[in-house]
Amino acid sequence: MKVLALLACLLLSLPGFSQESRPEDFLTADFHKDRRQKLREKLPPNSVAVFFANPVRNRANDVDFVYHQDPDFYYLTGYKETDAVLFIFKDKQTAANGAAYDEIIFVRPNNESQELWTGKRLGTEGVKSQLGLNQAFSNTTFKKYKVDFTKFSQVLFTDFTNDVRDNALDSADLYSLIEQFKAKANYPSKTPALGIQPEPKKNNLNTTGLDGILNDLRGIKTPQELALIRKAVSISCTSQREVMKAIKPGMSEREIQGIHEFVFKKYQAEDVGYPSIVGAGNNGCILHYEDNYKPAINSKEMILMDLGAEYHGYSADITRTIPVSGKFTPEQKQIYELVLAAQEEAMKICKPGASFYELGVATRKTINKGLKDLGIIAKETDTHSYYPHGCCHHIGLDVHDKGTTDRLVENMVITIEPGIYIPENSKCDKRWWGIAVRIEDDYLITKDGYDQLSKLAPRKVEDVEALMKQPSALDDFILPDLH
Repeated sequence: MKVLALLACLLLSLPGFSQESRPEDFLTADFHKDRRQKLREKLPPNSVAVFFANPVRNRANDVDFVYHQDPDFYYLTGYKETDAVLFIFKDKQTAANGAAYDEIIFVRPNNESQELWTGKRLGTEGVKSQLGLNQAFSNTTFKKYKVDFTKFSQVLFTDFTNDVRDNALDSADLYSLIEQFKAKANYPSKTPALGIQPEPKKNNLNTTGLDGILNDLRGIKTPQELALIRKAVSISCTSQREVMKAIKPGMSEREIQGIHEFVFKKYQAEDVGYPSIVGAGNNGCILHYEDNYKPAINSKEMILMDLGAEYHGYSADITRTIPVSGKFTPEQKQIYELVLAAQEEAMKICKPGASFYELGVATRKTINKGLKDLGIIAKETDTHSYYPHGCCHHIGLDVHDKGTTDRLVENMVITIEPGIYIPENSKCDKRWWGIAVRIEDDYLITKDGYDQLSKLAPRKVEDVEALMKQPSALDDFILPDLH
């Protein structure tokens, strides 16, 4: 381990090798400052909003999952570390030294020994200089921070789910920050006999009010956000195109997943926006199939690929379903074109003023009529599970992002994703069994319609089949057999 640490130090000392080297298209400090101000304007009179960073999640033993910040916390601060708490006040507060402030954040202090293992921390000075939060203090001082919560008409925060681990060696870890906040705010303790968390009894503790405010804010994207979403979508479309060219019978689902995610990384996407779904044949009928473990897909199957790159926090969400052989069978084509028709019916009414419900009705009406015409259901009004999900959701910092669903508004970004899934042993002709099709695209709502952001990935049967005939850059990438 000492050799590895020495090697890391040597690499960091080389010209051009620095952990500070990173893309310059992240959200700016001014973006986050503006979001905090917009939230402040929406807060009720004489109130304070409290936000906690996400905890570190343990994978097993001494290995943790890669850290991912709480999207609300990142949206408001740009801070990507744990063990932090943010206060946004409706009105100016007075510090002990007489200075006025309306926001304050407590973050992890710099720690040379810890940073050797887990990377550079911003610390209080970094938060001030890089994120523009001037009232930044070490989380070790939060316990002594004096704030009288009883003076506020409302204290708004997201209620706790009690899933944060306690690091007994750290008195300022996230668990401790939450416990200290509870004590300061007079948060009700658990009911000892039942272990149930009751509703807060104090009238000024509001655990639901932030949802509506953040739905309004995060649902409408700014130009900076749209640029990042476009990048995430473009990367995700490119991966779909490359897989269409590279796929061959005999490949595994995991191999197909790997090609997608390699393309994501090639374009510097930091992560996937959600667990990748790559289901061949009947596996495509599992809506959130994440095993991706089928060792050899065959030429008679289709493969449903629902994947989205996450670029600088913003996720795409795109699904394509293609024939492994490169050509749809007659039955596959009929189901595929029915799903495509349903999507295009929703696209016809996709504009400001329409609702998610109306888009869903348009897709369901088309699918029910088509299933009836194909003899898969007896009547258009039959209850069935061949289309068991809704057709639309917001995307952004979450793949199912915050936002209102009653009416579409300019600068929302949504998906339209109808699907048909006919598992084996369904109550229809056997020739339809194992066919699963979902087509999902991402749309920016414009002033009088939409911009289909994901049009780079082909959707029509003839376009998919034509692209699948093209050579792939991976055709000659052949690994040796393992012995």
